[in-house]
Amino acid sequence: MRSQIATNNLRRRLYIALILNAAIVAGEFAGGALIKSVGLMSDAMHNLIDQGALFLTLYAYLLAARPATERSTFGYHRAGIVTALVNAVLLIVAGLGLTVMALRRLLSPVAVPGGWVIGIALLSFAANMGIALLLQKAAKDDLNIRGAFWHMFGDAWVCFGVAVSGLVMLLTHWTLIDPLISFVVVAAILKGVWPVLREALEVLMESAPRHMTAGHVQQVIQAVPGVQNVHDLHLWAVKPGMTMLSCHVMAEDQRFSQDLLTAVRRQIAKECRIPHMTIQVEKSCCHPEALHCDLENLLVHPMASAEVGSRNG
Repeated sequence: MRSQIATNNLRRRLYIALILNAAIVAGEFAGGALIKSVGLMSDAMHNLIDQGALFLTLYAYLLAARPATERSTFGYHRAGIVTALVNAVLLIVAGLGLTVMALRRLLSPVAVPGGWVIGIALLSFAANMGIALLLQKAAKDDLNIRGAFWHMFGDAWVCFGVAVSGLVMLLTHWTLIDPLISFVVVAAILKGVWPVLREALEVLMESAPRHMTAGHVQQVIQAVPGVQNVHDLHLWAVKPGMTMLSCHVMAEDQRFSQDLLTAVRRQIAKECRIPHMTIQVEKSCCHPEALHCDLENLLVHPMASAEVGSRNG
């Protein structure tokens, strides 16, 4: 019941975010056109990109709620990861575009009415920050929502930078402040989006979660009485917080039983907090000729295992 309420609340917040952002885009485009401010119009274009990103975020969120099917046996959990990756790439592209625009402004300064710039930019700042706050709570546990959060949070500070530049231009008529602040804002955007991009790529590459290693999990399993060896161990995340494990456990003859499997599963759940696991218990290694079968060799000689895998492939 609580989960359903949280889902409905987040969906409602995403709809509100879309409406507010559409108002920002329309207002900045209209204001920029009236006062001939390239800065405001470029920020409106940036927000237009965010509108598409928010649509993608909402679509991926709705898609991820669908149940698994015969073809999509893990469900659609990775829809959010793909969207987070797209959002991160769009942010990087937008940052590069803003950099190019700022460089052009340095070479060809443009005088605009600072008072209008301040007013429009501050309204956009408040709206963007409001959207970011709507998404902040859900962003802690959902990479897809986190990407959208950084979009809107970064946009808010872009607007604030535009407002500051308008104030400086109003007081000093120093037009170079506009592109100089843009560089600072772009750096902040890229710093914020990098962790999202890195985590999305790690999930899509099926890397082990950052908080655990295969070696640690091996030690946890081998601490169970009766376990002789652990091999063919794989760790990956379908999405952040949904870790999967598969491995072969070689047991001592006298301890080869269902009780050993139960003990191993309990140990993994307790020490590693991995709820989804597939474990094969055996008395001998099924394919000893393959180096990757023995995890200890894999950890000690990673380059050798890569060469063997290349030859076998």
